[in-house]
This record gives sequence, structure tokens and C-alpha cells, in this order.
Amino acid sequence: MSIPGPIALIGPMAVGKTAIGQQLAKQLRAPFVDTDALIVENHGSIADIFAGRGEHAFREIEARTVARVIEEATGTPTVISLGGGAVLDSGTQQLLARCMVVYLECDPETVAERIARNSGRPLLAGDPMSRWMELFTTRRPVYERLADLVFDVRHGSVSELGRRLEEALRDFPEGAASIAKETAAAPAVPENVAVKEEVEQ
Repeated sequence: MSIPGPIALIGPMAVGKTAIGQQLAKQLRAPFVDTDALIVENHGSIADIFAGRGEHAFREIEARTVARVIEEATGTPTVISLGGGAVLDSGTQQLLARCMVVYLECDPETVAERIARNSGRPLLAGDPMSRWMELFTTRRPVYERLADLVFDVRHGSVSELGRRLEEALRDFPEGAASIAKETAAAPAVPENVAVKEEVEQ
């Protein structure tokens, strides 16, 4: 299939949305946008926003940024990486209906080393892995509900995961994303991928 619209990558912190998104965009010869990086570029570091203005202010900035990115990407195969908590905003959830939404699925073991290397995430202050688990437990049902595809990133290099994800997207039945969102249909999909309705059962 052709990829007529934006591809939005969602999932928990440190799952690899930016790295896999960049790889996928390179393969597709498509633009790539990391909404967290865009926020930093326009508003300063996320840690500073949290410290100086609070999480609520950050979420407002994030929602506006995501809305602008999706609006500008509509009708193109732009690959968009969303922050782990971006999906909690109801407006963002509605806008994601314009995208092929891919939930990058992992487990604590997959992200533990990355989190240990990067302790600068405001929401992971204190005991990073315990906080990660708390956030993941809360957000996982939202990721699963919004996803058109659930893609397992537990094994493989970034290049391997990018290749497999491109194959999964191209093999995804024509029109299945919109059907899944409107009627909760569950078409067959390739290995490493699950349609969101299968996850919810």
C-alpha cells in the first residue's frame, strides 16, 4: 500500500520513538518531526519548563505543538514522534484520527539501560524505573486504544526495526486504519504487529 498520511509513533518514554522514527523516515524518504525536540527548540528544555512553569503548562505547549505538526503533516507521509504523555490530551487523541498510529510496545527490560543513562526526564525523578512503571501502567490502555498497529520493539537494531516497521505499514490492508477506528474491525496483519482490537481482548 502507499502511505497517504502521517505516521504517528506513540509509546512510553525511552522506547525508541525518535531513533526508530528517524530510521523509518529515512527509508520512506519522508519528513521526520520529533514533537519534544520541537518544543525544546521553541520553548527551551522540557526540564526547565517543568521546573519553572509546571507540568500543566508543558502539556498545553505540547498539545499546541502536536496539533500544529499534525495539521501541517496532513496528506503527507511525515513520520511524527510524540512524547510519552502527549496522548493523554483529548484534543490530541482526536487529531490522531488523521494519522496511522503505531504504538511501539516494549517492557521494562527494554528501556532500563536507556533510562539509567538518561536521568534528566522530569517525570522520572527519584526512582526512575518505579516512576516509569507507574506512568506506563497508567498510559498503556491509552496507547493500545489509539493504536492502529502495535509494533514490538523488544528485539532488533534500529535499522532492523525500521525495516520491519516499514514492511508492516506497507502490508497493512488498504483502508484498515480508518475501518479500525470507525468500526473496531480487526484485519489480519503481519508478524510483529497487532491490530489494536486484538490487544484489547
